[in-house]
Amino acid sequence: MTSQGKFMIFCAEQYRRAKQLSGRQLSDLFDKYRVWNYLYDCYEALHTTGTSYIIEDIDLYIDARKPTR
Repeated sequence: MTSQGKFMIFCAEQYRRAKQLSGRQLSDLFDKYRVWNYLYDCYEALHTTGTSYIIEDIDLYIDARKPTR
């Protein structure tokens, strides 16, 4: 497995735990907002940051892609 793949799994598991999501809920959320692509594309910038930063960054990424009302 590539370093990016391991990193994506790490991020997903940390996010799932922090938000108390099931595996299915996490997968659906990450698929809907293309978080998997984001984590892969931003690996170089994100892999040196801490877990709290990554979770916050994912939240910001998702929030920016939610439709406004």
